[in-house]
Amino acid sequence: MLRALAVDDERPSLEELLYLLNADPRIGSVQGAGDATEALRRINRALESGPHGPEAVDVVFLDIHMPGLDGLDLARLLTGFARPPLIVFVTAHEDFAVQAFDLKAVDYVLKPVRKERLAEAVRRAAELRGTTARFPVHEPDPDQLPVELGGVTRFVAVDDITHVEAHGDYARLHTGRGSHLVRIPLSTLEERWRSRGFVRIHRRHLVALRHIGELRLDAGTVSVRVGTEELQVSRRHARELRDLLMRRPTS
Repeated sequence: MLRALAVDDERPSLEELLYLLNADPRIGSVQGAGDATEALRRINRALESGPHGPEAVDVVFLDIHMPGLDGLDLARLLTGFARPPLIVFVTAHEDFAVQAFDLKAVDYVLKPVRKERLAEAVRRAAELRGTTARFPVHEPDPDQLPVELGGVTRFVAVDDITHVEAHGDYARLHTGRGSHLVRIPLSTLEERWRSRGFVRIHRRHLVALRHIGELRLDAGTVSVRVGTEELQVSRRHARELRDLLMRRPTS
């Protein structure tokens, strides 16, 4: 049985969340907090009382946009705790999913909250809580990237990504089965995935070397074929790309 804490500054949203959580048979007890500061005080008391204490908290259902200390700020603080509770974000804003999972969130539920979707988040938390004797820290999988689509979180395998296209503060991930827009800059993905064989070929494009089928030179213009797409290579990146492809292992 999970001991939960629901945090939302909007009273109607908090009451609805408390109602839905209380109705779930996997929730043993649930408290409510009207802001992140109050939630932090309760979590501190819970940790002081120990995992079997009367105020213990296994999982926090946390809104993001709140006055003062917001949900992301609170989650960042909790990552520094020795035994933090699990975090499930419950928010009306879909733009923070990547940040949420970087902060080791168990799930990311969009408002308006559907009973079935919240039940899935509770199931995930219950499974994680049940597999360890203490408050576990859920490490994000470096081989996958969470993307939010229609209120459902899906995970895209990094190895399936052929190339990435910049869209301001966003990036569009291209795979052989479609594309997904995530709120993360191309420069961040370039740094994170350099060791996984991704290389910048243009200010707008990051490409997985293993998915490059052809390198073309036509009247001084360099391009690569990635799947069915042909992408231009800027002059400043052309030589480095050629060298990397020449050194690429062949099967």
